[in-house]
Amino acid sequence: MLRVIDIKLDELVNIQSSITLPSVTVKKRWLILTHAFNMDGRAASLTITDKIPYLLEAGVEPIVFSAITGLKDSRFPHYQFIAWGPSGFRFDFRHWVANKYGRGLIYKLTTRTVSLLLAPFIAIEKLLLGYSSQWSWSLPAFLHGYRLIRAGKVDVVLSVGSAWSAHLAGVWLKKATGIELISEVHDPLVIRKSPEDQGFEKPKNRDARFRHYLENQLTRFSDKVWWFTDGALHYAKVRNVNLNTPNNAHGFVVTPGAEPPGGLESNQTHQYTEQLNLCHFGSLANDRSLSTILKALVPLLKKYPEARDQIRIHAYGAPLDSLSVDSIKQLGFEDILLAHGRLERDPVSGKSGRQQVAEKMQAADALILLHGNDEWCAEYIPSKFYDYLWTGRPIWGITHRNPQLDQMLLDRGAYLSAEGDSAGVSMALERIWLDWQSKQLIEPIWKPIGVDQAVNTILTQVQSRAK
Repeated sequence: MLRVIDIKLDELVNIQSSITLPSVTVKKRWLILTHAFNMDGRAASLTITDKIPYLLEAGVEPIVFSAITGLKDSRFPHYQFIAWGPSGFRFDFRHWVANKYGRGLIYKLTTRTVSLLLAPFIAIEKLLLGYSSQWSWSLPAFLHGYRLIRAGKVDVVLSVGSAWSAHLAGVWLKKATGIELISEVHDPLVIRKSPEDQGFEKPKNRDARFRHYLENQLTRFSDKVWWFTDGALHYAKVRNVNLNTPNNAHGFVVTPGAEPPGGLESNQTHQYTEQLNLCHFGSLANDRSLSTILKALVPLLKKYPEARDQIRIHAYGAPLDSLSVDSIKQLGFEDILLAHGRLERDPVSGKSGRQQVAEKMQAADALILLHGNDEWCAEYIPSKFYDYLWTGRPIWGITHRNPQLDQMLLDRGAYLSAEGDSAGVSMALERIWLDWQSKQLIEPIWKPIGVDQAVNTILTQVQSRAK
């Protein structure tokens, strides 16, 4: 039987606490601008909220500005602002109602009413600006941040994106007050089209064109700015040469990692059942589709007909993409691909969505990591990868043009395929099937990546500038 986790959960904490964080003795008061905060299961939120305990341990005194989409934190000053634009208001309002009343009748009635009332204003906003919905959250974030800075209550501003409105507010605050600005870029702001495209050309889409401008602003005005992959840093440097110029923004890479998900069971050994359960967690899209695996099932079932009743693919966290839906219908795989949707807090057990996800991950035979097929994959690692590493389950990564991700998978023991290589994907699926039959699935090497190392890198870089 495959041993998965023979380490007690309190020992997992000891693994992370082996890193000694540098204490912050000056410039302790950090204003953190982040649209997503304390949102259960949201990657954009977890990436910053998981850092908070380590920042507190190092002596940082945070003041958080976020949208109303998450739960309010009581450990420190936490101000929640609703976006001022109609599309942003609608987005934030939906999440607020879901948090307060669930997604039942009240949610459907109120959100549909608000959407109807705001529809003409949203149309005008799109016509005049064409930006993504959360852009207007930068307005209240800037105004309230400006007051705090002028009152002498802030030493450093940290802008955190996913949603680029936080970076926009951070740049505005830097220009208006001269405050020290540090910035964490989650996803590439400039989306390249091909390996030959360096991202210099100004996009025609207005939102993309503004993100192109904002990246340049960050590299000019942030005192420190970091990305999550080697590829993202490389292309940002190519586009913005000031990253290599003294006295301007200094870019570096932070591997975000993840906290051990609540819900993991200690001393867990994997139980083989009568079915091979392949599980995918997170969002799906036509460029990141389970249809890739469904198509690879066709040659496998021709070779091993008995696999038809034994392989199940589970999708958690998001609706199926249209390509997966079409493949299910065309191939007759309605009973093979099972879509479970998003796991929300369970009022009966009290378990959060994140806890339930951790349990499902740990019970899987193998975890599917879909990278996508767009050029931006060279600059992106799915955040779910870092959660996967804590479960001790084998990962099947289908990746695209990202040597950093490939090496991280290979270093830990994984099944690895290249996106677009249908023969290679089919071979990997067959290998997983045979390994499962013989109860010899890959036993991954225990090398999870915690959040403490990310905070250590950030604090070391930020304090090196202060010396």
